[in-house]
Amino acid sequence: MEQENLFGEVVSEDRVEPLSSPEGTAMPADAAGDRAAAAARAAELRHELDYHAYRYYILDAPEITDAAFDKLLVELQEIEARYPELVTPDSYTQRVGGGYVDTEQFAPVTHMARMYSMDDAMNLDELDEWLARTEEALGAGSVAYTCELKIDGLGVALTYRGGAFVRAATRGDGTTGEDVSLNVRTIKDVPMHLAAPALDHMGADREGVIEVRGEVYMPKGSFVRLNEEADAEGRAPFANPRNAAAGSLRQKDPKVTARRDLATFLYAVADTAPLHVGSQHEFLQWLRDAGFSVNPNVRRCATPAEVHAFCAEALAHRGDLDYDIDGVVVKVDSFAQQDELGFTARAPRWAIAFKFPPEEKTTVLREIRIQVGRTGVLTPVAEFDPVTVAGSTIARATLHNIDEIRRKNVRVGDTIVVHKAGDVIPEVVGPVLEKRPADAVEYQMPATCPACGAPVVHEEGEVAYRCVSIDCPAQLKERLAHWVSRGCMDVDGVGDELIDKLIQAGLVHDVSDFYRLTVDQVAALDTGRTYQADNKRRGIKAGDPIPLGAIIAGKVVDELARSKAQPLSRALFALGIRHVGKSVAELIAARFLNLPALIDASEEDIAAIEGIGPKIAASVKEFFAVPENLAVLERLRVAGLTLEEDLGGSGSDAAFAEEAGVSAELTQAQPLAGLTFVLTGALTRFTRDEAGSVLKALGAKVTGSVSKKTSYVVAGEKAGSKLAKAESLGVPVLSEDDLAQIMATGEVPAA
Repeated sequence: MEQENLFGEVVSEDRVEPLSSPEGTAMPADAAGDRAAAAARAAELRHELDYHAYRYYILDAPEITDAAFDKLLVELQEIEARYPELVTPDSYTQRVGGGYVDTEQFAPVTHMARMYSMDDAMNLDELDEWLARTEEALGAGSVAYTCELKIDGLGVALTYRGGAFVRAATRGDGTTGEDVSLNVRTIKDVPMHLAAPALDHMGADREGVIEVRGEVYMPKGSFVRLNEEADAEGRAPFANPRNAAAGSLRQKDPKVTARRDLATFLYAVADTAPLHVGSQHEFLQWLRDAGFSVNPNVRRCATPAEVHAFCAEALAHRGDLDYDIDGVVVKVDSFAQQDELGFTARAPRWAIAFKFPPEEKTTVLREIRIQVGRTGVLTPVAEFDPVTVAGSTIARATLHNIDEIRRKNVRVGDTIVVHKAGDVIPEVVGPVLEKRPADAVEYQMPATCPACGAPVVHEEGEVAYRCVSIDCPAQLKERLAHWVSRGCMDVDGVGDELIDKLIQAGLVHDVSDFYRLTVDQVAALDTGRTYQADNKRRGIKAGDPIPLGAIIAGKVVDELARSKAQPLSRALFALGIRHVGKSVAELIAARFLNLPALIDASEEDIAAIEGIGPKIAASVKEFFAVPENLAVLERLRVAGLTLEEDLGGSGSDAAFAEEAGVSAELTQAQPLAGLTFVLTGALTRFTRDEAGSVLKALGAKVTGSVSKKTSYVVAGEKAGSKLAKAESLGVPVLSEDDLAQIMATGEVPAA
């Protein structure tokens, strides 16, 4: 089969023979109870489904109808339902977010070889400089280049052993990424088994391990549908397809990933040796033969002039694509010449990314509308006449804050210049002053929140305007999620998906509503899945929604009831008060012990606490001055929350210390009583919160800022200003190894 790419070039796609007859052969009825026959038929169906999915998603040349494909899938589902032990991770039934559980999801993965960054050429002059250096190094006229579209997606590495899919990982820092295997299995154009032609080409190396690299992206049409759904459900839309792809790939629930319609383009490999190919162009054909999705818009260029021509054509046609690109990647085609050029510390010398210039258009600014963010920040958003930029229509762009509006000097009614920053995010460049209307006036921020009507707070020295009402509907989901998170009230089983369902059902309007929930209310929530078959005994029909159920609901309600006993410090942190993190909440709770005392305290009383200061004190008093906040706190009290501080240390700190191997004798002895610690930098054995829990369980106070009264600073990797301040003040600095010694002995080693 042949097809034309975006530039009218013919690309050969002939490869991969069918693994079985197109329509397959149904399992005989008299063998339905025969497990061996079922296993054989399931294996055959898996091969057939993989083959036809490849024809459909990769070659765009299906051999059977959608109905015939669905018939094969239903047959496999029926066999696996009858014999659950026959379900395999690579079964097509598991590619739509089935029940397969990967306990290593998001675990760290070390790549076979480093995934390098790419140097950028921001204009044709910089591209020409790179081409000239390359020609000089390798010999003018001796270099051919492979030009590929620069896909704006998320880098991913796919590992295969003996031709079978093993693992998928994100790029991460280039050396270590995150295991996203379970979610990548749901991406329909990723093969679970490499096709025979590519394996045959590898010869004796076919049983080895290979790691191919590429991009996971979201097609533009899928991105539009996803944001339409978000708007309908009241969720914040994704800023661009790349962010949508990244967020979709890192979902904890693979069913969510499966619904996001992700796709891939592959273009690189960790080690070329096992593949027995000599150039990038040959390698791309190997990828096609193996069954991977490879972008058809590739050209082998013999001269710099041909490279220029490809870049110009790509720029002209970028709007015709169903996926975002932000440039062209130019690579030396020969692998031998690539080896000769090598790498710099961060990027290959044999490749460069030519970045497209932003496209600018003029339009008319009709309104500046306020958007209330998850933390209460009021963000002005420009709404203008729709205009097509870089292949898509835009009609709004954030103006960030009032200072930015004044800096850009934009007013409602102005003719403005807009583009896409980074070729993705809509941005207002500025006004065309000669077209400014005579009646245009400077914009002023509102005095009240447009979402709830509460007064807006603007702290001196800060640019942000904020709504600090905790029952503001615009902030609802994030406040609810923060309340139940591990560092706050630590409610297990209440995640984003359940919170969305509770909001949609109208069951929660602020955090106090968590404690009004009943088992019946939670059990009746729609899971978003439907029954596949009738069950007359239970009164169920195929297509009926599957509810959450009483077992899970009971656990959720029990967890919420357990959280009522959390100390005041956790509740203060969970309330999301501006500038009040975990350490600050603990300092305040230790001083006032209960909520009424804190509410009655003056700003001066709060500021007098060591480590607090006037800025935090003002924020706390502003929070308690809002009547809506006090009403929520009263509902929490009525619901039975403790809202008092236990100076003996929280049970969760002691529990974590015990899990970390600290003896009960040490925690009871409180050997660190009277000492104050500050944690900074990245720790490798624990998070900073976990390390703080250990120290507090041993009697120490843990704060967030370094002062002369700080006893010790524990510094991890990439410690910054806090470490520098500790050194300037002569505060002793401890390492993570020192922390381990403290946990074992209760004694602080010499710094």
